[in-house]
Order: sequence, then structure tokens, then C-alpha cells
Amino acid sequence: MTGAEFDKILYGQDSTEGIVSLEISEGSAVIYRRNGSGVLRETEPFRPWLIAKSAEDIAGFHREYETWQLEGEGYSVLVAFPAWGDFQEARQFIKHKGKGPFFYSDPVRQHLMLTGKTLFKGMTHIDPHRLAFDIETAGFTPDAPESRILMIALCDSRGYEETILSDSEAEILERFAEAVLRLDPDILEGHNLFGFDIPYIASRADRLGVKLPLGRDGSPFRFEQQSHYRFGGNSLPYTPCRLFGRHIIDTLHQVQRWDRDGKLESYALKEVAVMLGLSSEDRTYVDRRNILKEWKRDPGKVAAYALDDVRETRALSDLVTPTEFYQTQIVPDTYQDVATSGTGEKVNLLLVREYLREGLAIPVPQPPRDVIGGYTEVREAGVFHRVVKADAESLYPSIMLRFGIKPQSDTLDIFLPLLKELTRRRIEAKQNAREGEGAQRHYWNAIQASFKILINSFYGYLGYSRACFNDYDAAERITTKGQEIVRQIDRLLGERGCRVIEIDTDGVYFVPPEAVRTEGEEKVFIDAIGGALPEGIRLAHDGRYRVMISLKAKNYVLFGYDGKTTVKGSALRSRRDEIFGREFLTEAMSLLAEGHLEEASALYHRIGDDIREGRLPKEKFVRWESVTEKTFSSDAKRRFAEAARDARIGQKIAVYQRNDGSIARIEDYRSDEDREYLLRRLHDFAKRLEPALGSDTFALRFPRITLKPARVKAADLNLSLFGDEM
Repeated sequence: MTGAEFDKILYGQDSTEGIVSLEISEGSAVIYRRNGSGVLRETEPFRPWLIAKSAEDIAGFHREYETWQLEGEGYSVLVAFPAWGDFQEARQFIKHKGKGPFFYSDPVRQHLMLTGKTLFKGMTHIDPHRLAFDIETAGFTPDAPESRILMIALCDSRGYEETILSDSEAEILERFAEAVLRLDPDILEGHNLFGFDIPYIASRADRLGVKLPLGRDGSPFRFEQQSHYRFGGNSLPYTPCRLFGRHIIDTLHQVQRWDRDGKLESYALKEVAVMLGLSSEDRTYVDRRNILKEWKRDPGKVAAYALDDVRETRALSDLVTPTEFYQTQIVPDTYQDVATSGTGEKVNLLLVREYLREGLAIPVPQPPRDVIGGYTEVREAGVFHRVVKADAESLYPSIMLRFGIKPQSDTLDIFLPLLKELTRRRIEAKQNAREGEGAQRHYWNAIQASFKILINSFYGYLGYSRACFNDYDAAERITTKGQEIVRQIDRLLGERGCRVIEIDTDGVYFVPPEAVRTEGEEKVFIDAIGGALPEGIRLAHDGRYRVMISLKAKNYVLFGYDGKTTVKGSALRSRRDEIFGREFLTEAMSLLAEGHLEEASALYHRIGDDIREGRLPKEKFVRWESVTEKTFSSDAKRRFAEAARDARIGQKIAVYQRNDGSIARIEDYRSDEDREYLLRRLHDFAKRLEPALGSDTFALRFPRITLKPARVKAADLNLSLFGDEM
């Protein structure tokens, strides 16, 4: 295929540029398109559709419809209707026949799919008009009369900033609506918009009888049934909200999708801004628990605090949303949905769109079943020096291309060519990023990242139960071949005198031979290993580390030569862990990496003494818990439910365990923490290090501490973990 032909597969056959949103209204597709600094409103006909398996499935339907026969087996009869109501009736009609048609429940997606249109063509991430907002409130529960909105801060992508304040809450809401309509943004952004700001605003407006005509057609927020947003292997519930003609992007969702390696300790806005270097030195801070008191005393300070919030939201959005923005140029879906849906569905949309463009039937998905996974093994636990990682780059996509593994149902034969073209374009974009500067580098990095995510989803797509072209046998051939290649790498490393520590799907951590010392020597060594692998499989040098602490599968700590530390695995880091435990692990691992076992043991006993004597600050032993629907319905959550009784769903609250076993909020702390429980937690944290120490050493150096512990003589602590080397 030519580049132009691939452009039609990737970007759709309609070349219209500048479409910032598309809606369906009164039987027409309403298109908003940026032309210079303004927005044009255009309309075109819309016909809803579904695909039946045969003409018999729709036979007898009493309303008007038109059919087209698609070539091939599966869903082979496309049925179009004059109105959305007819489409919905036909769905039920075919369903009652027990046939189950293929359809999309979103009319916007239907229209994009058949017309070949996509949004944001010809635009960069900075071209759409984006408006961030944040609210400050007197409480967390909008239904309470006293929980009024104190102010709303606004900040857009064109330099506009405003904080809307008034003694009248109704006036604040009215001025907010007026600002949105006047500014006419394409995208509304905020941190935790779906979980807090939007439902709070809607609830307060409803209570006060204030209209919020925020959509481009003058309509208010439209709430939908609970759905899920997906990031990594996670799927978390949320309640979607729509605005006609605009996209709503929640940077809380986006930063979780962006943080694929789980490096961030928290996803709260202020913590994220600090960790990512987005927070200014003169940023205003206010204790959220005392915001009403602070507002009464100094509303200007609270206004500055709110404005800093939206500035950080804008900066965060600049960092974490470009990948989804550029995927929206490819995928026939809205920006808001691309930002929350899984990558498998995106590949499915591309394939289905191309099959329909060619007039071909859509295959019926295979029923789900298990597929064998990649090869993962911890060869050794302990503390290791001069560690190198070798990585089989893009192993699964490379296997698919090298061995021609594709879905059996792909009769058009576009699955592998599309994967190959995406790979080629990503390599080209990476090269452009390396050669570019400033905005150009940022643009090409975002482009290559959007391609990378799609490329890496092709394997997962084969085992995606809702994928029309799924193929579990093909997926298993890929993982089996992947296991063979990684085992071959393991064998080649062993034959050349390496000490293999851990194998994880497509990468191997190992200690190279004594003669291999510099980074250049390591790369030459790995290239030689890679030369023995099948053609098309490239083994790359993917990191070198001064020290590695290996504990168990996918749980380890890496200490780089540059001073950076990488912690991998839930056994070593969890956002639900108490801060004192996380800090202990961080410091203890650093001490162990330097060979200071006795200092790590002393640290453990010192923290134990602080707990026993009540010297551990309350901020160190709180844990953050999310309030969910299960909080108030599950017997297992009964203790937490008591502490969360005044909280809203979606809120995170800081709690601790009292000495009577109950759970309380930290603001209700009365020097009554359960110290025995905290000592058990300290030992639990230390026990995560046991695989690296050995059971005997661990038991001696990190014994369980009680409120009246038995003292261990220093002379007895004479075991050495590291031997003569240290």
C-alpha cells in the first residue's frame, strides 16, 4: 500500500480539517470546525445504522429501513434508518429474535465510522481552545445547605485568567456560565471534574434554580450511567458527563494513564505538580480542611490558591493529554471517549472502519478463553552489583511481523500491514523528535507516543473478548514464541558467564562477566547476544544499575549510577501504605544497597521505639482511603464506613486505627493510635525485604517488636549479608 492509502486507513477517508467536535441533534450531524480564531457550525445528514448477520434478522420490522449486503461471513447486512428511534426499536426487534446485531450505541461514533471523519485533523495539541476550571467549596457534600461554592477559578490556553467571587452563590454560577459561553472553549479541563467539581456545580445550581446553558446549543451538563475509565490493566468506575459541542477532560484520569510505570506516589493535583516540577515556588497553599475559615479571614488568599490550582491543571494537561489528542486524529471517536477508553477498542474501531469502507462483513468475535502469559522468573533474590538490563524491543509486535501472526478472520489482510506502517511512522517520529527542538520536539514526541500505545495494543487486541477480529490461538502463538526467545536470551547469557537475576516477559536483568565494565562494553556484549536471535528481533541495552535489590517476581529496586532510584512492584510501594512504612522501606533499601545492614536494623528499631513511646507524628501513620459505594454496603468495610459517614462517594479521606480497634479520621485524633497495630505494620513493611536477606538474617535483624520488646544485644547482631565484598 502507498502512504496515501495508509492515511485513509489511519485517519479516515474524509480529509476535512479543523473539526473540534461533532454532535447529533434532531436527525442531523452538527459539526463545529475551527477556521482561524472562530468556530463554524455546519450540519450534514445523519442516518443511524447497525449490522445484522442476515436479512432474515431484520425481516418483519415495521418501520422504514434500507439494507446493504456486505461481502463475507459474520455481520453481513448493514441496515440504515431514517431516525434514532427507529434504530433503537430495530435493535430490540433483532435482539428479541435472539440474533444480536453489531452496533455502536453512540450516534457520534456511528457517524464518524461511516463518514471517515475524525476530529482535530491538521491541528496540533495547542490549537483547540482549552479552558480549565476549579471550584472551592465550604464543604464536601453539595446537598448540605451550608456547603456553598465559594469561588470558581478559570484559566484558558490563550492567557485568560479569572477568579469568580461573590457573596451570592447563584451569581458565581451565573457568571461561570456566562464566561464559558463568552470564551467558547472546545475543551473543558479540570482535576477530578467527574468525581467532584461537575456534580457539585450541577447539584448546587439545581438547589438554587440556576440555569447552566454551558453547551454550544445552550444545553446543561448531561449525566450518563456509570462507566469505567481504563489505564494500564486497571478499570475504575466514574459517572461520565457531557456538554454539547465540547469535550470534558479530567486530568486526574489522564495522569493515571500517563503514569504507566506507576512512578507517582499520589495523583492528587498538588502532589503531582510538585513531583513533576509543575508547581511554582511562590504557589499559594491553604489547608483544605480550614478553607471556609480561611475564606472568611482572607478571601484573596483563597482566590490565589484556586487560581494556582487551575494553572497547575493547565500545565499538567500540557504534559499528559497530547497522546490521546493525537490518537483522536486517528480513531473515529470523540476526544473525551478516546481519553477514557482502552487501547483494544481503538484498534477495533480502525479495523471495523476499514472493513466497512471496503464493503466487507464484520467477523463475529470468538468466545473468550485464557491464553498463556509471558515467561517470568526470579532466578535469584538478594543484593547485586553492576546489573544490566537487556530488552527485546517491542517483542510481541516484532514476533507478529517476523512470523506473520495475525487474526485468521482478517480476510482483508490489513492487520499486519497496519502494524508495520504504525511501527515505521513511530520510528520516523522518534527521529524527528531527536532532531527537533522546542515545540517541534514536543509535537513529534507526542506523535510517537500515540503510535507506540497503538502498536503495543495489537497483541492485547487478539485476546480482547469484544474485539471483532480477536484470535486466541494467534495470541498464544505469540506468547509461546516470546517465551522461546526469552529463554534463548537467558541461555546465551548463561553461556557467556552472566549471572541472570530476573526474567520478565521481554527483558532480562543480569550481572555481566567481570571483563564487561563500561556502558560501551555492555552494549557491544548485548549486541553480540542479539545477533544470535531470530531475524527481526532486536535485543537492546535498556539500562545499567549500580545496585539491584531483587525480592520476588516484578518486585525489585534499582539504584542507578546517576543517583536515581527505581522501585518496582506493589510489595514495595502502595499508595495505601502508611507514610512511615514507605519512608522506612525507602531508607532501609538505600542502606542495604550500600551494605549497611546494621544501620537498616537500627532504623527499624528506632521507628519501633518511636511508635512504642508515642513519638511517631500522626501525619506519618495515617492512610488514605477512597470512599466508594461498597464503603457503606460491605460488612468488611463497616469500621471504615463509620469514619466516612459524612464523606461523599469518590472522596479520599485520611484515617488511622484507634487503640480500641475502630477507624477514625485523622482530624479526630486524640493521641489514641493503636500502637500495637502500628508495630505489626512496621514488621510487615520490614518483612517485604526478607527475600533479599534470607530468613535467618531477617529474623535476627528485624524481629517483631511489641509494646514491651525484648532487647537484642548488639554483639549478637554479627551476621553479614554481603560477605567480604562490602
